[in-house]
Amino acid sequence: MEKLNHAEVVNLLIQLSMMLGVGRLMAELFRVFKQPAVVGEIIAGIILGPTILGAVSPEAFSWLFPASGATAIALDGFIQLSVILLLFIAGMEVELHIVWQQGKQALLTSFFALTVPFILGFVTTYYFPDFFQLSKESDQRLVFALFIGTTMAITALPVIARILMDLSLFKSGMGMLIIASAMINDLLGWLIFTVILSMLGSGSGMAVWQTILLTIGFTLVMLTLGKGLINKGLPWVNKKMTWPGGVLSIAMAFCLLAAAFTEFIGIHAIFGAFIIGVAVGDSQHLTERAKEILHHFINSIFAPLFFVSIGLHINFVSSFNLPLVLVLIVLAFVGKVSGAYFGARKGGLESSQALAVGFGMNTHGTLEVILGAIALEAGLITEEIFVAILVMVIFTIVTSAPLMKYCLQMKVKNPRLADAKAKTEQSVE
Repeated sequence: MEKLNHAEVVNLLIQLSMMLGVGRLMAELFRVFKQPAVVGEIIAGIILGPTILGAVSPEAFSWLFPASGATAIALDGFIQLSVILLLFIAGMEVELHIVWQQGKQALLTSFFALTVPFILGFVTTYYFPDFFQLSKESDQRLVFALFIGTTMAITALPVIARILMDLSLFKSGMGMLIIASAMINDLLGWLIFTVILSMLGSGSGMAVWQTILLTIGFTLVMLTLGKGLINKGLPWVNKKMTWPGGVLSIAMAFCLLAAAFTEFIGIHAIFGAFIIGVAVGDSQHLTERAKEILHHFINSIFAPLFFVSIGLHINFVSSFNLPLVLVLIVLAFVGKVSGAYFGARKGGLESSQALAVGFGMNTHGTLEVILGAIALEAGLITEEIFVAILVMVIFTIVTSAPLMKYCLQMKVKNPRLADAKAKTEQSVE
């Protein structure tokens, strides 16, 4: 069996140490300025990545984060595990009864938050391919337009979950509405993603209709039969196994198994982790203390590794194209915020809250990065478009929390709306 040699082990440990250390320092710094910790962790990645460390000392950057080899593969494994666990605890925080209460609002919000930016992104890129460095005669024009439309349409579930946690809004009515909408949005986004993968010749090898049916079936089974079995099995685990080690190990085992299943059928592993997190977290036999232990362990160690890693693969200077960046940012804001705002208003939210939902839903992240990396590798997009997408992702993350806070702090002068707002906040508690 091949394994890391002595130098590679040392290199990997230093990588993890630097990512966690610098990530924590930047997270604490941004907390001082009342910004989400995730922003500081992404900035830490930019500092450690090719943009700053790579520019100041290319030799040190190449030694610390080699682009290939066993250490790079091992670090990628840590990052994959990190995002899976992050989605697992995000799922555990979802209280289904609150999500169901948001049913109509969540359906309307997710529908308009998906379709409006998708159509806007698709039409813009399909009819103006030259601006996006693609010939009108290219046989990839359709899949390219689908790719940009999907990139504009998806909400980054792990990122908005972390931002809502940082803002202490996760368990609020609005937080649950955003999570429920993003959850539906994410599911549909993954399904579109499978279509794009099949058109690019990637994916699981299954037919698209098989992947879609298996995904829907997995979700329904886990949130009904699976949730019931977990709820009945946990008392036995609590009674027969060491606490809290037993329940934590079993929960993690379920998480990884579900992640492996959804990865196998062509939907990314994080979707399985999220669904199993919802099923496990909704059990009355999983104590708040056990949830708290998992939350602190994953959110303090694994989550920063993922967010720091985003900046490690980007050189924001050499491939920066300002017109491309500006157009993608405008498309993201106009499409996503207006779509989610309209959906939330149709669902009955007052204007400032609907706008806050719009900015919350306009958080891009994981899937866009994954989609972009696959598209870049397949030759569908250039490095400049990839960088523009990543800048758009970071820009939406950085602006999401302050814009949401601003909207929620807007004074409601209309007494009728003030009463409605008070009632909404009461339901949140």
